[in-house]
This record gives sequence, structure tokens and C-alpha cells, in this order.
Amino acid sequence: MAEPLRIALAGLGTVGAGVVKLLDANRALIERRAGRRIEIVAVTARDRARDRGVDLTRFEWVDDAAALVDRADVDAVVELIGGSDGPALTLARSTLAAGKAFVTANKAMIAHHGVELARTAEGANAALKFEAAVAGGIPVIKGLREGAAANEIGQVYGILNGTCNYILTAMEEAGRDFSDVLAEAQALGYAEADPSFDIDGVDAAHKLSILASLAFGTRIDFDAVAISGIRHIIASDISEARTLGFRVRLVGLAELTPAGLFQRVHACLVPLSHPMAHVRGSLNAVVAEGNFVGRLVFEGRGAGEGPTASAVVADLIDIARGEYGPAFAMPVDSLAAIGAAKADARTGRFYLRFAVADRPGVLAEITAAMRDAGVSIESLIQRGAAADGGVLLVMVTHTVSEAAVNDALGRLEGSQSLLGQPMLMPILDV
Repeated sequence: MAEPLRIALAGLGTVGAGVVKLLDANRALIERRAGRRIEIVAVTARDRARDRGVDLTRFEWVDDAAALVDRADVDAVVELIGGSDGPALTLARSTLAAGKAFVTANKAMIAHHGVELARTAEGANAALKFEAAVAGGIPVIKGLREGAAANEIGQVYGILNGTCNYILTAMEEAGRDFSDVLAEAQALGYAEADPSFDIDGVDAAHKLSILASLAFGTRIDFDAVAISGIRHIIASDISEARTLGFRVRLVGLAELTPAGLFQRVHACLVPLSHPMAHVRGSLNAVVAEGNFVGRLVFEGRGAGEGPTASAVVADLIDIARGEYGPAFAMPVDSLAAIGAAKADARTGRFYLRFAVADRPGVLAEITAAMRDAGVSIESLIQRGAAADGGVLLVMVTHTVSEAAVNDALGRLEGSQSLLGQPMLMPILDV
């Protein structure tokens, strides 16, 4: 049997404790699959006294995470600290520069600094692994980097944030508004006290930028992701979508187009015939469309102690076997630097919801704005009373550019007929 793979664990929150538990529970199986033992030799975290439900006394405690790299008895460092910069990035840079393997679940750091870290890893012939950074326990990074490596990927898209999917599913099931369900999700621990990164789409955008790089062989460009969240979705949007044969989901979608790389996170109407419409609760799903393999659908738990720890340990098994290559499936110098495609250049059908004053001429004003912008209306529904005393007007467009829809909305800006900001959601026609 080969010498053990000796690891240091930085960060002992939910996932860090989960890694310790998993290595203990499945130790014999992991050793057989890895071909050698995987042993934790040192750990670090901010609070030494905190009870994490696991025995840490057998490991050496190190107060300074940076000191882990210099230890002669450490072959690989697992970073579960979090944050795009700060101690996590310092640890990543120093670990890889020293030629030691580095495993992380840190999607923000990979989205912002992944190319730099991959280049350092290549120069030092060190492993950089981040399966746990996207979709928790779902092996989507391995699936794209290895399983679909021979395919040209046309699109990659998915439900990338479990908190948002939980909220939207609860709104469907109970007919409640966003704010009520968010408060419940926070009470149950599904949403953070400050849920902005989740509900405003930033967390999903980090993950999408990583998936796009793997799928298309391009450099990560997080800053080019058009991001919109779910704060302004109301119960009526959910019910109208159901009536029209759709469900509302927060979808991250990336596509390589002649105009450049399109990347967007946006609430969308997903047809009931599509598998993603049936991904419920806190589950995640990723879909990749390959030119030879066809549609690949990855679905499962995208966060939490068990799934994320599972992905971390899977990366460690690869390292123990010596099975790793370029972090983004090809050398950094082979990653294409592609310009960003404008989000509003995309064509498709769109859902529009207006709260309008209940008086004659309002419908004519809105349809005239659509006509003048070249937007053709496929269906139009007027229902009941809006919360602020008006009525709700919902329409679905024929296929049109998003720029034309935005032009129509611009023509209505400042109109006394509108009671609040209109809601625009693309329809996922894939």
C-alpha cells in the first residue's frame, strides 16, 4: 500500500466537520478506492472551543492557516474558509506555489481568481480541484471536464441556488408571497440572515461563470454575467405561470454565440415539459447540451454538510490516485478570451407583468408601446385587483429580441398608468 495522502483542513464549519465525519464513516471504502489512506494531520478554524460534533483532539490544531503550507507532513490543503479574497486566497496561492494539492468548495474565489490559480497550479505541477464549488454533491464539474470532454457543448444552464429554488417551490405550493416564504426559510436555516448573495443571483452567477469556462473552454468572466434575482416575484407571477403551463425558476444560462459569450442569471418561466420544471425544494440541476452526447441532466442536493463533503472527498480520492489534469480541462493558455454578448441581444419569448390603474385607455397605452417597439403579443390576461388598488395585466410575447421589449418598457417609463415596476421574465424555450 502506498504512503497515505496527508491533508490539512482549513475551516471547520458545517462542511469541514462533514469532511471529518465522512472520512471516518467510509474510511475503509475510501482507502480501497483511493489506493491509499487519506489522513487529516492538521486543522485550523477561528474558534477552537466550538463544539462541532466530531472529535478533533487527534489532529494538530494550527492557529494560523498560512502555516499549514510549510508543514512537511502536509501533502494537500482543503480550504473551506470561504470568501473570494482574504485568508482563503492567500492560502490557495501559497499552497499551489509550494507544489502542494489544493481542494476548495469556494465558488467565489474560483469565479474571481480561478485562472490565476490554475496557472500557478500548472507551473508547480500541483492539483487544483473544486468539484464542491458548484452544485454541492452533484458531480457536474467532473461530468463536464471528463465525461463530456469529447463534445462541443452548445449550452449549459441550470438551477444553481437551492435557497431560491426552495423559496419559489414554497410559493408555488402555498400561494404565498416572497417575503413571507423568505422569513420562513431563514427560520428553518435554508436562507442566511443576510440572504442577498442567494436571492439576488450572485451565488448562482459565481457557479455559472465556472460552468461556462468548463463547457466552452473560455476564461472565466464573472463580471460579464448579467445578474437578476427573485426579490420582486409575487404570488401572482407563480399562479399566472402555472396557468400558462410554466413554473418559475431562477436559471443560470451560458451559451457561446457568434456575438460572444452569453451569461445570465435570471428568473425564467420553464415549460412543464422540461425536466427543470420538476426540480423542487432545495435541489439543484444542471443541463448541458452536447453535439454528440445530447442532453445531459445532473440533479441532486446542491449544498449542505453531506453533499458538499462528498464532493471534497471525491477530489481528494482523485489526488490520492494521481488522477488530475488542468483545472479547467485544458491548459490556461488554451482557454479562449471571448468577449461578452449583450444580454438584450438574445431573442425569445417573454413574460411581462404590470400593475396598472383601473381606468379606460391603459391597455391601449401599453399595447401601443409594444407595437411601436416592434413587440408582438401572443397572449394577454387581465385579472383581479393588484395589492396597491389597481389591476394586474400579464402578457406573453411572440419571439422577439429582449432589446425590443426593453424599448417598449422604456416608452412606458414614467407613465401614470403603471403602479410600480413591471416584471420581465424570459421564457426558457430549450
